[in-house]
Amino acid sequence: ALTFAIATVVIACPDALGLATPTAVAVGTGIGAKHNVLIKDAATLENTSKINAIILDKTGTLTEGKPRVTDVISFNSFNEKEILRYEASLETGSNHPLAKAILEEAERQNALPLERIEKFESIAGHGLKAVIDGKTVFAGTGKLMTDNQIDISQAEETISRLAREGKTLSLLAVHGKLAGVVAAADTIKPNAKKAINSLKALGIEVAMITGDRKEVAEAIGKDLNIDRVFAEVLPEEKANYIKKLQGEGRFVAMVGDGINDAPALAQADIGIAIGAGTDVAVETGDIVLMRSDPYDIVVAIRLSKATIRKMKQNLFWATIYNLLAIPVAAGIFYNSLGWSLRPEIAALLMSASSIIVAVNAVSLKRVENKLVK
Repeated sequence: ALTFAIATVVIACPDALGLATPTAVAVGTGIGAKHNVLIKDAATLENTSKINAIILDKTGTLTEGKPRVTDVISFNSFNEKEILRYEASLETGSNHPLAKAILEEAERQNALPLERIEKFESIAGHGLKAVIDGKTVFAGTGKLMTDNQIDISQAEETISRLAREGKTLSLLAVHGKLAGVVAAADTIKPNAKKAINSLKALGIEVAMITGDRKEVAEAIGKDLNIDRVFAEVLPEEKANYIKKLQGEGRFVAMVGDGINDAPALAQADIGIAIGAGTDVAVETGDIVLMRSDPYDIVVAIRLSKATIRKMKQNLFWATIYNLLAIPVAAGIFYNSLGWSLRPEIAALLMSASSIIVAVNAVSLKRVENKLVK
């Protein structure tokens, strides 16, 4: 009886169950870090496998976030240099990608020096307003113009054409008249389309969110094979779109890089921040993609699914081991079949089970290449 008692206590040592999850998590997060995907905690690694809908911010996530001015179209007797000078004057100090593109173009065309501005005002999600040389100047979206009773009917055909080409537009109005339209194009990241197709192959619904005009957003969405596009979304509204998908019963991930994305990243079930983005976004995200490569989203999800599989395998082995070994160690079959288990053999079996669980977790590295390609 004492022999059976000792063997049972030894063989029932829960090392295998205790190691089943942590070893798989340690290997999974290690592989992620090796490939520039930083997963902040074990819960995130596990929950990432549940993602069935993902919202991608356009600028800086799917595109390089470094647009270049492609068109400067003037109206009402204004010339290109005047338009660029007014636009650049308003955009000075802004860190928006379009602002930087306009400032660079103004410098290229020698449209400097910039004008002195007064009563500067930033209108979130719409554009900018200021007084320059005694004239009220607006730069931004078509809605900004119509909200301030500025007639843009003469430019509607031009605006529609540029929007269909997937270009981001900034309309300029000076002293109540439309002065011009500045268009800029952003380069789509090389792996963006591959990432989206891979996400769809995993059964994940992909959506894009942007503050751009509907025509611009739909043109980019079509190019990237994205079926669901949320356009003309104000920064403070992004979190509401996350809630909308969550209300449909989806487990939602949000991918973004800017300060404006932080509330949406926090609202999402899994927030994925682009490493090259703002500190606020990086701090808010549960996962950080250090290379700013959209395909790393796929790597994170595949890694999570593979880690969960290893966890389940480990738990299955540990449970089966205990179900089979404990009755034998306790002597249940001793009288009928003469089976018994000496304490030293029980100790070896206990060690063997722990080793098997650990080795199975480490074997995750064998499929590492499949996860990241």
